[in-house]
Amino acid sequence: MKTTLRWPAPAKLNLFLYINGQRPDGYHELQTLFQFIDLCDYLTFIPNNSDEITISPEIKDLDVQDNLIYKAAMLLKPFTKNKAGADIHIEKNLPMGGGLGGGSSDAATTLVALNYYWQLGLSNQKLSEIGLVLGADVPIFVHGKAAIAEGVGETLSPASPTENHYLLAIPNCHISTPSVFKDKQLIRNTPKRTHQELMVKKWTNDCEPCVKNKHSEVAKVIDCLIEYAPTRLTGTGACVFSTFDTAENAQKILSKAPHWLTVFKTKGLNNSPLNELLTTLKP
Repeated sequence: MKTTLRWPAPAKLNLFLYINGQRPDGYHELQTLFQFIDLCDYLTFIPNNSDEITISPEIKDLDVQDNLIYKAAMLLKPFTKNKAGADIHIEKNLPMGGGLGGGSSDAATTLVALNYYWQLGLSNQKLSEIGLVLGADVPIFVHGKAAIAEGVGETLSPASPTENHYLLAIPNCHISTPSVFKDKQLIRNTPKRTHQELMVKKWTNDCEPCVKNKHSEVAKVIDCLIEYAPTRLTGTGACVFSTFDTAENAQKILSKAPHWLTVFKTKGLNNSPLNELLTTLKP
């Protein structure tokens, strides 16, 4: 069993995000379209029989017990027969609070990888149910296929959006998801639509107006990039993406990017890099 693999934890984009209402328990009903991109964190796992989970390097201002990687590993412990442990190393490339799902993706990759190393034999459906405890985005990363998500994000339906090229811009700010959903200015009354309607309608993000209003850094980035291509917020975080039909067109605009803008060229993927790795491991 290979223990030197670099397991990808890809970022996602919310190609659209609509908030349909707020439930009595405080959670929000939504409709969103998830697509992966080829920008990833990478995790390596060295399984052992120590019954301990270690994570390196330490993430500043984050206790290990609060790390979603650690929490994911501990959620699998009840399914182990022996004293299963692991030393986990993370190569962190995705920004925290960026709306790219980095923490959820790290957790999903941990569930999938330790299921493999600890030989637990759990299905993706079971791993998704376990991961939902950690966050509504975890199941999409476990399944690894582009999808429309509904409910609080746990109901997934297959989708095949165009695998466009993107410029991904990262403003210099951190935005917490709870702060967005608590914002009184958040749009919460977008009518639910059929999947067919969702896929043909011009795509927007209901979180964008209030995020732009509270964070001038995000508004500045959107105003800069929207001159060149359709540009909007992804998820509830700070990151912004512009859509291009070819890598060449994305590169042209990337070369014009102002010095103050942190921006990457990336590619949309309907099958996640984690899924791609798993197919190579199956006998």
